[in-house]
Amino acid sequence: MPSGLSKDSNSRLMKNKGFDKETIAEYKKKISTSGKNFIHDEEEENSDEYAHFFFVGTHEGEEVIFDSVLYTLRLQHESELFDVAEQRASKRFPHYEKISYEEDENGDLKTLSSQEEEIGLYLAEVMVELQEEDSLKVSEHVDLDLDHGFGIGLDAGLHIEFVTPEIIQRFIEDFNADTLSLDDTLYSFQLETDD
Repeated sequence: MPSGLSKDSNSRLMKNKGFDKETIAEYKKKISTSGKNFIHDEEEENSDEYAHFFFVGTHEGEEVIFDSVLYTLRLQHESELFDVAEQRASKRFPHYEKISYEEDENGDLKTLSSQEEEIGLYLAEVMVELQEEDSLKVSEHVDLDLDHGFGIGLDAGLHIEFVTPEIIQRFIEDFNADTLSLDDTLYSFQLETDD
């Protein structure tokens, strides 16, 4: 048993396929074939500001697959604004439920109920208010989830405009070389509006 691991954590690692040598070899082969040092999660839609990918690295001297998400700080800031607005909405509207936008048979969005419209307007007001107060700030970070269901979960937010394959590759190189340098400056962003 590796040093520092209890019988329970060793058992958990044995069940976690992201630590399995055969699974790691399969991923290394897929990664090598891709021509990059990672592969995208094909089940999740990525965007200019968000990517879900896998790469092989080490943790406590053992090879492991990192199940990773990387996103811009702007996206994180907007998400956190929305989370705070939802918390406030749930206090103001006792029967608050997330608004689900549904399409009709023509692919057009169905009309919201009057309460859903009121909640939507309230959410927007709170987000604008928080933004104007400049009370919510975010900084670069990397969080590891050692209890992740597959390998080690890695959640990273960087002060970048876009998430590109080149940025992902450089992030992985720096992370694996233990040379990743994070900016601890606190940032806030303006909400993007459709004009």
